[in-house]
Amino acid sequence: MLPLVELQDVTVIAGGRSLLQHVTLHIQPGEAIRLSGPNGGGKTTLLRVLAGEVAPVGGRRTYGLGGVPRRSAVQARRTLSLVGPDAEAFFLTRDWVQTVRDVLLAGFEGEALNLWGGSPAAEARLTEVVALTGIGALLERDFRTLSHGQRRRVVLARALMPSPELVLLDEFTDGLSEGARAELGGVLGDLHASGVAVILATHRPDEAPALPWRTLRVEDGRLADEFHASRPPIPSPLPRPPGSGDLVRLRGAEIFRNGHRALGPLSWTWQAGQHWLVTGENGSGKSTLARLVAGEFWPALGGEVTRPYLRRDLLSERRRTVGLVGAETGIRQRREWTGQEVIASAWSGSEGFAPELSGTQGGEVEAIAAYLGLGELLGRSAATLSQGQLRRLLLARAVVHRPRLLILDEGLDFLDTYSRARFLALLPELARGGTHLMVVAHRAEDAPAGLTHHLHLSGGTAEFVRALAAEPAGTG
Repeated sequence: MLPLVELQDVTVIAGGRSLLQHVTLHIQPGEAIRLSGPNGGGKTTLLRVLAGEVAPVGGRRTYGLGGVPRRSAVQARRTLSLVGPDAEAFFLTRDWVQTVRDVLLAGFEGEALNLWGGSPAAEARLTEVVALTGIGALLERDFRTLSHGQRRRVVLARALMPSPELVLLDEFTDGLSEGARAELGGVLGDLHASGVAVILATHRPDEAPALPWRTLRVEDGRLADEFHASRPPIPSPLPRPPGSGDLVRLRGAEIFRNGHRALGPLSWTWQAGQHWLVTGENGSGKSTLARLVAGEFWPALGGEVTRPYLRRDLLSERRRTVGLVGAETGIRQRREWTGQEVIASAWSGSEGFAPELSGTQGGEVEAIAAYLGLGELLGRSAATLSQGQLRRLLLARAVVHRPRLLILDEGLDFLDTYSRARFLALLPELARGGTHLMVVAHRAEDAPAGLTHHLHLSGGTAEFVRALAAEPAGTG
C-alpha cells in the first residue's frame, strides 16, 4: 500500500540549528500516530514537514496523496492543514475582518484567505463540516473575537474542508474545555473510522481520543520508540499572600468585541489574601476577564473597574505589577526578539524589548532562566522557538519581576510534564512574597493546590462564586 507520506533520512535545519536529524517515517492510510517528547524536541517541525510547510535540507520526502506518488509538496499544501496555535496566529494577526465562514471557504481551496467567495461545491462542503464540528453559531463572527477554544474548533473545521486523507494536530486539546475535548474527540474518532489518518503531537496523552495509537517520541530532533518516564514531584500548596483590602473591583462591567458581548454584566471583587480559580466553557468570557483585570480591556460605558492596590491606576503601573500569560500574549511575541529581551521586558511592561536593566534585574533574568532551563534560549529569536519554548519564556517574563497579580490564562498549555511541575514549584515562594494568583484552567493539574476561591462563568456572567478554603469573615 502506498504511504500517504514517506520520510527517508530527513534532516531540517533553520537558523543554523538542526531541528530534525535523519528522521525516517512512513504514514499509512488510516493510521493513528501520537507524538510525544519535550518542548523543543522537534514535534511541531515534524508536523510541518508532513504538511509541506517546511522542506528538508537532506533526505527524501514523498507523498502518496490520492494514490499518486509525488515529490512535490504542492498538493499537500492545498489539502493538509496543521491544526494548532500557528494556524490561529495567522488569522489573529490580520488587519481586516475574516469571518469564520471566510476561514472555512479559504480552507476548501487550500488558500490562506478567502478573496473570491465560495463555489457551490465549497458551500456544500461547508454545510457538512459545520454540522460535524458544531460551529454554526460562529459562522458570521470575526475570527479575532473568538475564544481560544472556539478558535481551535474553527481551525479544525478549516482543516476538514478539503476532505483530507490525513489530519495533523499540534497540542490540539489545549484551550478546550472538558466537554469540547469529548465532543471533538468524537469527531476525530469518526474521521479515523472513515479511513482518515490522524497524527497528534501532545504533552497530555490521557486527553487523546480513544484511537489505536502508535506512539513515537521526538527528542533532540530524532525519532524513537516511546518510553515512560517517572512522574515529577507534586509542587507544594500555595500559601496565602500577606496584605489586606481589595485588589480589584468590578461593578457592572461589560466588554463588547465587534458588537458581540464577550463579558458581563459582571460584579466581582478580588481581595488581598485570595487566589482565584476561573472556569467555564469555551466562549464563557474567561480570557476576556483575565485581560480586563490586567488592563488590556476597559469596560463599556456604565461599568467600572478599579484597582485599589495601585496608588495611580496608570497603564505603566499596571504593566509593572501584573504578570499575564495567555494565548494572545504568545502571538504578540512572535517577532525577531531574543529570549533575553522577552523576559527582561517584564519590568517596563513592554513586549519584546526592554530598557537597560540594572545589575540586580539582569541577575534576576539569569536566575529565572537557569531555574526553568532557559539558558540556551536567551540568545535565540522568539520566531525560531517551539510553542512550548516560547511559553516557558513568557512564564519567566510573568514572574521575574515578582508581580502583585499573576494571571495564568491556560498559561501552562504547550508545556511538557516536567516544565509544568518546575514552574508550579515557583509559585509558593512568590505567594509568600505577596503575589496573588488567578488561574483560568480547564484541567485540575493546571490549578495548583492552595487556590482559595472559584469563579465559574457562563455566557459572560458569574454562574457561581464560592470559597474553596476557610477565609476570614467579611470577604467575598
